[in-house]
Amino acid sequence: MLSSNAAPCVVVGIDGSQSAVDAALWAIDEAVEADAPLRLVSVIEPTGQSEIDPRDQARRMATAEVAVRYALTAVESTERPVAIELEILQGRPVQALLEAARSAVVLCVGARGLKHATQGRIGSTAAALSAAARCPVAIVRTHRPHSGRSRAVVIEVDEPSEIDSVLHRGLDAARRRGAPVRVLTTGRMRSDAHAQWQRRLAEWQHRYPDLDIASVSTQEGALDYITAHADSIQLVVIGRRRRGGVGAFVGAPGNVALRDTDCSIMVCEPNNAL
Repeated sequence: MLSSNAAPCVVVGIDGSQSAVDAALWAIDEAVEADAPLRLVSVIEPTGQSEIDPRDQARRMATAEVAVRYALTAVESTERPVAIELEILQGRPVQALLEAARSAVVLCVGARGLKHATQGRIGSTAAALSAAARCPVAIVRTHRPHSGRSRAVVIEVDEPSEIDSVLHRGLDAARRRGAPVRVLTTGRMRSDAHAQWQRRLAEWQHRYPDLDIASVSTQEGALDYITAHADSIQLVVIGRRRRGGVGAFVGAPGNVALRDTDCSIMVCEPNNAL
């Protein structure tokens, strides 16, 4: 087991599911871009029993080691230039991963943990992490690197205090993947607010001249738009303080709407989280 430290890293939660392996593969680009190690973290949850069975504990440790080694093999097979760290922790998964990610550039988890793999649901651990982590949380549904340049990154612009941070995270993610960008606004804007938004968007287009960035306005909710265009979207970037909360995407509504899609979700931390 490696002790956590303050060095920046990209943390991936590993629980033995294929979804977690997809999250590790997805996270490689994040680690390479940040010039940070990729830390694969597995958490052994307490049994709740007062007495510890040494044989059961040994089996659980062996299971965790197999899981991280399997993910390690998958990452190494890509032959990408990324340093890899392995860590096995004891504790509650949410609390342990939050602590492991205190200095993380991003925390990546699979959308479908072992308990929810067959239902296509975002697991409770992923949902809890997206609401509490001090860094962005990527909830990865699948890893399809060869389709990245054709499928868009959608950035929802919702909460005024988060616009710049969410755009920055989303545009950087799109640049890493060579993907087109659709900046999504919902509801009606007053004419003066619309003009101000267009000027702001033009500034970001100037900063990222290599990206295809277009603004999309919809009177429907953001989740309805994503659902209707899911086949052409690979990643949705939202702010944690979005109106209505992140539950629309990582809770029951999102589970129903996105369960059969490949849309991953990145929840960005508030500006004052760090």
